[in-house]
Amino acid sequence: MRFSYVIFSLFLISLGLFSSCEKDAKKLNNPTINRGLQHPSLILTKQGVQDIKAQLGHIPIFDKTLAVTKKEVDAEILAGIDVPIPKDYSGGYTHERHKKNHLMMQKAGVLFQLLGDEKYAVYVRDMLLEYAKMYPTLPLHPQTRSYARGKLFWQCLNDANWLVYTSQAYDCIYDWLSKDDRDFLEKDLFKPFADFISIGNPQFFNRIHNHSTWGNAAVGMIALVMDDDRLLNRALYGIKDDHLKEGMKDNDGGLIKVKGEKAGFLANIEEPFSPDGYYTEGPYYQRYAMYPFLIFAEALQNVKPNLEIFKYKDSVLIKAVSTLLNLSNKNGDFFTLNDAQKGMSYYSKSVVSSVDIAYKFGGEDPKLLDIANKQQVVTLDDAGLAVAKGIEEGKTKPFIKKSVNLSDGPEGKQGGVGILRSNDLELVFKYTAQGLSHGHYDKLSFSLFNNSNEVLQDYGLVRFVNIEQKGGGNYLKENKTWAKQTIAHNTLVQNESSQFKGKYEIGSKHHSDLFFFDAKNSSIKIVSAKEDNAYSGTQLHRTMAIINDDEFEKPFVIDVLQVQSKTKNQYDLPFYYFGQIMETNFDYKVNSELKPLGEKDGYQYLWKIGEGKPTSNNVKFSWLNQGVFYTLTTVATKNDNLIFAKIGANDPHFNLRNDPAFILRRKDTQNTIFVSVIEPHGSYSPVSELALNSKSIISNLEVLTNTPEFVSIKIKTVNGKSKLLMLANDVVSKTSKHKLKLNDKVYQWIGSYYYTNIN
Repeated sequence: MRFSYVIFSLFLISLGLFSSCEKDAKKLNNPTINRGLQHPSLILTKQGVQDIKAQLGHIPIFDKTLAVTKKEVDAEILAGIDVPIPKDYSGGYTHERHKKNHLMMQKAGVLFQLLGDEKYAVYVRDMLLEYAKMYPTLPLHPQTRSYARGKLFWQCLNDANWLVYTSQAYDCIYDWLSKDDRDFLEKDLFKPFADFISIGNPQFFNRIHNHSTWGNAAVGMIALVMDDDRLLNRALYGIKDDHLKEGMKDNDGGLIKVKGEKAGFLANIEEPFSPDGYYTEGPYYQRYAMYPFLIFAEALQNVKPNLEIFKYKDSVLIKAVSTLLNLSNKNGDFFTLNDAQKGMSYYSKSVVSSVDIAYKFGGEDPKLLDIANKQQVVTLDDAGLAVAKGIEEGKTKPFIKKSVNLSDGPEGKQGGVGILRSNDLELVFKYTAQGLSHGHYDKLSFSLFNNSNEVLQDYGLVRFVNIEQKGGGNYLKENKTWAKQTIAHNTLVQNESSQFKGKYEIGSKHHSDLFFFDAKNSSIKIVSAKEDNAYSGTQLHRTMAIINDDEFEKPFVIDVLQVQSKTKNQYDLPFYYFGQIMETNFDYKVNSELKPLGEKDGYQYLWKIGEGKPTSNNVKFSWLNQGVFYTLTTVATKNDNLIFAKIGANDPHFNLRNDPAFILRRKDTQNTIFVSVIEPHGSYSPVSELALNSKSIISNLEVLTNTPEFVSIKIKTVNGKSKLLMLANDVVSKTSKHKLKLNDKVYQWIGSYYYTNIN
């Protein structure tokens, strides 16, 4: 292994990675071209550059990243500079070219500092000069879809991305540039650019939203490079002058922050993050927002250490990194809460940066090195060096994901997310606030994973990110008309209408409330929450648990959903499963002619494939997915309808995935309870062609008690063993004492629930 690394180091030397930087030392340290602030100072620092140079050839993960980056940038330099007139949406040539330009400039600036080769500085300078020549006469982007059009890109968000990265490049070559070049760039490019995305677009800049975070970071970082306190204050505290008019609204109908209200970078830390580090838009957008949050925070820490930005709000930015990592499944894919693209993971470059910065500035938590080691790449800066050294010095400790309850809201009082884990089973239970403009109307919904495979899914977003053929890579209309609607999720729908009437202004006022959460018991992990506002006059109370019982081959899920309403309604409870149906215990008819299940609120996108009726007090529905059998056993009434459905109706452009669903429908009912068990069991190998334990071991599922005070549920297995789960509905205290008489036997327990054998 050591011999291989020596060979790799020689390869790096052959690329020129360890060449002397002496010829540039005088230019970089020339006091006559320094205005008092040392450069680089944002992400790379002068001391950091020296430390990195001293370690080159001795830190494998850093050296590997450096070699890959050098090869990439060298190829771009050979290809030449292209700064086209903007015209495309995301995915189109001009969009992707400008995006690649800012990424390459940032990397080239770093290479100049670490390798001392002037060709990288020349590349950045020449690129910036081209932008500076174009920018003063550049009109708004010709694509008009965005609520805040950019100039280089179709939306200001991407313009802000460009400036965040380009600020780092400018910082790296600042002292190398002539004063005339710096003056020209700042006058014709950077200051107008910062003004445009802030005072020119207050509906973008002065929001509480990930868009604004990018805008705040962009203005703030270029302000730090230029030593411009006016711009820095604007970035930190938002626009506070006459550029804002009372009553201006953002794209979701919410008022833009005005005088006297909090806005800016600090407000975007205070409001979207809960004390637990959960970001209200969900993990997909938390991953995206963590880059501007942490990269600007690192720059502030390096240039303005007196702000102590990493201690702000009880060090929530550092805490948020571990929280984000916990919001991923066993393989590192983030859970699809709210708008989210499946497959986004902690291998993305924004999370690489977040992990490195959190490690360096958060006390060097050795568990973060475990994630960095899986990522196998580091940032080429002071933080990346710290991580690379930590790994090389053997400081790594395992990052173990456990069951956790994460609060939502600035004070942690607006619902949350409960994550239950047992062996390979992971259950995600959502009882959050709305989640700003990226929120979905799906309170008390859940998704289930087994060994990182989706068992019961959350659909996620309707968008093909950066694929030009699909709406320019933007959100498609079905994101609102399907993905945000309640029927698209594994939760209760009343009268075929979405929760909160599917309206942002209603949903944003409400959140669900945690009833209890307990993950300390090795045999049962459980979470319970209530929702009083999704439907007027109806209270929903859902309790979900993963139970590890020796009678069962694998941990299983129990789901108890209680409904109390002032009126009779129709209730639909969908389960979006993946896999092939194996068997049912009821008769059904498959439709020869497909029709949509409904007309609005997402129902118009569901084909009604078939329908059946229960033939007993238990419905069983079994399927096979990724080599594992699953059985849904649910307590039924004789009047229930059992619907087979598939996504894809009224979808002429094939924007939706054709995923299946099994829906329990209960009509003309006021108060009711849905009780189900989701049971993983057995296996199937296509190689051996053996099906093992392909049958459920549950012979009967029964509700024994359903009162305002208690729910009790009996699970009987094929071996004649019986289990009992008892829930207290009215008292949440962990120390409260309860007593319930069942079949002439009195059960007593302390706390909100009790699970036991009753043989």
